[in-house]
Amino acid sequence: MTRILAAEWVLPISFPPINAGALAIQNDLIVSVGTLNRVQEEFPDAPVSDFGQAALLPGFVNVHTHLELTRFRDTLETADFPAWIAELVRRKREETTREDLLNSARLGCKEAIQSGITTVADTAESDVVFPSLIDSGLRGIVYQECFGPDPGIAEKSLRALSEKLDAMGERPGRIRIGISPHAPYTVSSELYRRATALALELGLDLALHVAESDDELNFMSDGGGAFGIALRKREIAWQPPGVSTIEYLNNLGVLGAGPLLIHCVQASRSDFELMAANGARLAHCPKSNAKFGHGIADLIEAQRAGVVCGLGSDSVASNNTLDLIEEGRFCALFHRAAKRDGSVLPASEVLRLMTLDGARALKWDDAIGSLEAGKKADIIAIRLDKTSDPETSIVFSSSRSDVVMTMVDGVELVSAS
Repeated sequence: MTRILAAEWVLPISFPPINAGALAIQNDLIVSVGTLNRVQEEFPDAPVSDFGQAALLPGFVNVHTHLELTRFRDTLETADFPAWIAELVRRKREETTREDLLNSARLGCKEAIQSGITTVADTAESDVVFPSLIDSGLRGIVYQECFGPDPGIAEKSLRALSEKLDAMGERPGRIRIGISPHAPYTVSSELYRRATALALELGLDLALHVAESDDELNFMSDGGGAFGIALRKREIAWQPPGVSTIEYLNNLGVLGAGPLLIHCVQASRSDFELMAANGARLAHCPKSNAKFGHGIADLIEAQRAGVVCGLGSDSVASNNTLDLIEEGRFCALFHRAAKRDGSVLPASEVLRLMTLDGARALKWDDAIGSLEAGKKADIIAIRLDKTSDPETSIVFSSSRSDVVMTMVDGVELVSAS
C-alpha cells in the first residue's frame, strides 16, 4: 500500500528544501518526493499523514556509539582519560552483569530512536548490542571489538573475536557486522594485522579509535604517557614507532583496508591525505573530545583533503546524551570558534554530516541518508516553529525533544511524543 507523508517542509538533503512538501512510501521504500500537490497527483488514492508545522528529513546517522555503556551516564565524570578508561573497565568487570549491559544497550536504542537516529555504528565489546539492535527496529552496524596489547596473545584474541562473529549468525538486512581492533595502546601490531586480514577475508568493515589524546600521541612518539606506563607495569614490550597513529596503521597495512577512523583529534594534514588516499573515513565526535579536553579534530581540513566524514556521539558515558542535533550544533560552533570564521559549517552542511555524509562514511549511502525515490524509508519528523529556514531552525534551535516521529524501513518506531 502506498502512503503519503506531508509537512510544511521536506528536507531531502540531496537537493534543496521543499515547502509544502511530501513523500510517498511503499512498504520499506520511498517512491516519490516533491510538493504535496505533485505527490498526490501521482498517488491520488494514497492516504496522507500530515505532520503540519514540522520538517520531514532522512533519519540521523550516528557513526560512532557504545550503546552498552548507556547505564554509565553521569557516573564517570573525570577529565583524566586514562583513569576514565581504567575505571570503566573495572566497573564493567566487577560491578556489571551481562543482563545489566543488555538493558543498557536496550536503553541506548530507545534513546537513539527518540532522538531521531535511525542508523547507528556501534563499537561493542560484549555480545549484547547485536540482539538489542535487532529487537529495536533500528538500522545499524555492530563493530565487534578485540583487544590484546601483548603480541603473544594475538592468536587467542583473534579466536575470541571469530567466535563472537560466528555467534551472531543470521540477521535482518538492516543489520551489518564489522570488526574493531580497539586502539593502538590496547592492540598489538600483530593483532592489528590479523584482525585486518580477517576483515578482508570476510568482507567486513573495520573501525578503529585513533589519534584521540595527548597520551596516545606520547605513546606513539616515545612510549611515554599513561598508556606507556600501563604497558610497562604489565611487562608488555612496546617499541614506539615514532610516527603518528595513522602513519603507523599505514605502515602495518591496516589503512589500506579503508577503515572508519574514530576521533582523529591529533591527525595532521598529511594524515588526512593518507586517509583519503586509502579510502579511510572519519567518525567525528566533537562533544566527547571536548569533554575530555582532547581538542578539536580538524574536520574542515579532513574534508578539504577528501576524507568522507560523519558525525558520532560516542558513548553516553563520555557524552551524556545521544542527541545528534545537539552534537551537530556543538560541531558547528566549535569549528567556527577554532577557525574564527562564522561562515564555517552552515546549517545545510551540518545536516548533511548528520545524514548523507554519515551514510557515506558507513558505505550505506546507496540506501539511506537522503530522501530520494528508491531509497529506504528511514524518515523522521521534527516539530518546527513557523520558519522560512528549516535547516537553521533544526541545527541551531531544536533538540531531541522536538522529534515527533522516527521511521525505519517504513515502520514507525517508538517516538518522543
